Amino acid sequence: MSILVYSYSALLAIGGFIGYMKANSQASLISGVTSALLIAYAAHVTSTNRKLGLQLTMLLSLGLLCFMGNRFYNSQKFMPAGLVTIFSAIVLLKSFFDFQAV
Repeated sequence: MSILVYSYSALLAIGGFIGYMKANSQASLISGVTSALLIAYAAHVTSTNRKLGLQLTMLLSLGLLCFMGNRFYNSQKFMPAGLVTIFSAIVLLKSFFDFQAV
C-alpha cells in the first residue's frame, strides 16, 4: 500500500514541477507539491496508525479525484487532469478496500 501512495505522491510533485516549468504556473507548483506532501504524510501515518492513515489517504484522494475529475470533464485534456483522476481513483479504491480489512 505504501509504495502505491508514495508513488502517487511523487506523481503529484512531478506534475506540479512540470506545470511550473511548462506554463510558468506557480499555482501548479504550489498545489502539486502541497498535495504530494499531504499524501506522503498520510502514507507515513499509515505505517504508525493504519486506520487513521488510510482515512487521510481516502480523504485526500477523494478531494483530488473530485477536483481533477471536474477539470478533466470540463477540459477533456488527459494531461494532467485525466492522469491524476485515474491515479486518485485507484488510490481511493485501494485505500477503501484496505480500510475494510482493518
